[in-house]
Amino acid sequence: MWGLAAVNGTITLTWVIYNLYLLQLLTQFGFPAPIATVILVVENLLSAVIEPVMGGFSDRVQYWVGSRFPFIAIGIVLASACFIGIPVFVVFGDPAMRWVLPVLLIAWALAMSVFRSPALALLGRYATQVQLPQAASVLTLVGGVFSAMGPLANQFILGLGPVVAFSVGSLSMLLAATVLRLAGPDQQVASPVPVEPVTLPVQTSRIGGPLPVWMGALGLRLGLVFISGAGMGMGFRLLLIGFPQVLKTQVGLTNVSLILGCLFMTLSVLAVPAGRVATHLGNRTVMVAGGVGMAVLTGLTLMVHQVSTAVILTIALGAAFSLVSNGVLPFALAMVPTNQAGLGTGLYFGGGALAASLLGILFNPGSNWPTIGAIGMSIGAFLGSSLVIAISYQLADPVREVPSTP
Repeated sequence: MWGLAAVNGTITLTWVIYNLYLLQLLTQFGFPAPIATVILVVENLLSAVIEPVMGGFSDRVQYWVGSRFPFIAIGIVLASACFIGIPVFVVFGDPAMRWVLPVLLIAWALAMSVFRSPALALLGRYATQVQLPQAASVLTLVGGVFSAMGPLANQFILGLGPVVAFSVGSLSMLLAATVLRLAGPDQQVASPVPVEPVTLPVQTSRIGGPLPVWMGALGLRLGLVFISGAGMGMGFRLLLIGFPQVLKTQVGLTNVSLILGCLFMTLSVLAVPAGRVATHLGNRTVMVAGGVGMAVLTGLTLMVHQVSTAVILTIALGAAFSLVSNGVLPFALAMVPTNQAGLGTGLYFGGGALAASLLGILFNPGSNWPTIGAIGMSIGAFLGSSLVIAISYQLADPVREVPSTP
């Protein structure tokens, strides 16, 4: 689990570095500032498709060769090469060929989409279904620490310069892959049972004939995973848009980095206790409670007028979101058969990527959305996602393992 957490941590770290430097690198090469938003929108739209495709393809690779790691290793090497290539091109590239920079930026984001879902789908091998939230808390703990570096250590990271910062990110990915490889990525809590990559029961329509996969029970589960990913992703991103506006206008804070850093550190510190709670009470029950709690607390942000109140509410938000973030991967894995873990994980991240892309369009730097609009949409997204997770209770659990046929 710690080997997998290292990979997840480097994914978070490289995105923190990328987001801090993106605008600076583009403007340094003569691009207008709005192009950064366009690139992020394009990257997220492509990721919304690539994440589930690559996750599903890794399921096939798992079946063919017995391991996802070769697929993961290739993706990490490509992402690492593209990542270090970004500042190298900015420093040594020809300004007459500046169009190469956006291509390189998008290529890196796509390379990250290639291996993230296959890598995090390994979580399903390292713990039983009941213990998955406790195991996922290790990922949340590490991811929260690196996420906090964005608001808390941004000046330090920017002070390193792009070449050093991107080199650190690139080497950290390769090191994390090495750690996971040495830890044994193909270990499993129980002896693996041979499974077919896709074996689904045939369901018929009222007019006769088989139904397409996407209209069957598995298709409904996959749809719920995608929608829940989009809802939780949209809710949290809207909170990070609306809450800072509240802090600036109602509290009078000009620098909200400490408050946002407190949010991510709370998420990290409470990850393990939240995982234990989910293990004892049930993952989906805790996720629904956390989502509803996030909606209520997000609404309360509009009533904040003092720094002390803002800090208390931030800690409460971090605590509530830890209940959700610990459960997202276990929820996605529980909604699909074992042999489609990559597809389930990819659909969840694909939903989050689609939400990020839509928000990039709606909340671009030229837009003038009121604070209450962002907060209201965040509340709706959290409640909607919680409803989707609650609906999943009505579905029978998928067949966990399907024996292969000669």
